[in-house]
Amino acid sequence: MTNPEAEKTDKMLFKSEQEIYEAIVPADHPFRRLGKIVNFVDLVAPLSACYSDLGAEGIPLETGFKMLLVQFWEDYSDRQNEKAVRENLAVRWFCGFGLLDQTPDHSYFGKLRKRIGTQRLADLFNAVNAILANHGLFGNMFTFIDASSIITKTALWEERDKAIKLGEEKFNNSNVEKYAADKEARWGAKSKKKFWFGYKRHAAVDMRHGLIKKLAVTSADVLDYETVKNICPKQGMVFMDKLFDCKEADKWVAANGCFTATIRKRNNRRKNKDLDCWRSSIRMPFEGTFSKQRKRAKYRGRLKVTFQCFFEAIAFNLKKALRHISQSPMRVPA
Repeated sequence: MTNPEAEKTDKMLFKSEQEIYEAIVPADHPFRRLGKIVNFVDLVAPLSACYSDLGAEGIPLETGFKMLLVQFWEDYSDRQNEKAVRENLAVRWFCGFGLLDQTPDHSYFGKLRKRIGTQRLADLFNAVNAILANHGLFGNMFTFIDASSIITKTALWEERDKAIKLGEEKFNNSNVEKYAADKEARWGAKSKKKFWFGYKRHAAVDMRHGLIKKLAVTSADVLDYETVKNICPKQGMVFMDKLFDCKEADKWVAANGCFTATIRKRNNRRKNKDLDCWRSSIRMPFEGTFSKQRKRAKYRGRLKVTFQCFFEAIAFNLKKALRHISQSPMRVPA
């Protein structure tokens, strides 16, 4: 007489890895849907320049990039990401590991980030946006430009005490690089009561679906309007707040062939309260794009913080894309 439960167990044991993953990872899982939008093999092909053809074969580029994407998708530390790749079956499947394959330890992620570098990642960010543009997710009509704070991984109490001990009368942006662990971070302020030590994330957000289309990172002491020339779009209307109400910002917007929709300061003769109220109402739904970005730096140094911001923007845009593509017919990329 046969035992039904034993037969069921035996059948499970003889299933292939692919069948097991098919049974465990739901069809509507975000990682499955992501694979239908992005061809990761083609996306990471430019990264092949980071590697030599000589020596032993390592972890595939596609797998490495996907592991970093998971890290920023879930806001994991390197050690948390190591555990997720090793223990989470959906992550193992997405990254391309078999059930019995050995996964890398946490040191791998730092080496891979260094190998990719900020410029190559910026190119990948633009490539991802090009894919999403083919799905009709960018409007290129209205753009919202703003800046948000990033607090660095540095406590300044010991540094301040050292500066005072060495005879410094003040501990400020003029001498902080002599003492701080993060030499490129600076103090910044939004008002007399809101200030921080670190960096600024400057972003241009497309106002069709709230996707980030341009990005720059500076030390916190750089004024918001000074980066408009770097992230301004090439067409449409640009919405900005009062901190951008100056001749320089207006000049850079006009030079890019765009129209200015800046909320004017009270002492500006061109201020129109009704017009500014309309501008505020138009941009309000997209202010959450800045509030949802990570407020603390994972790393030290502007280049590393810029790398963090670009990967966070990639993860943010892809999450948004899954939401909107599922609600509308999918376009076939050109």
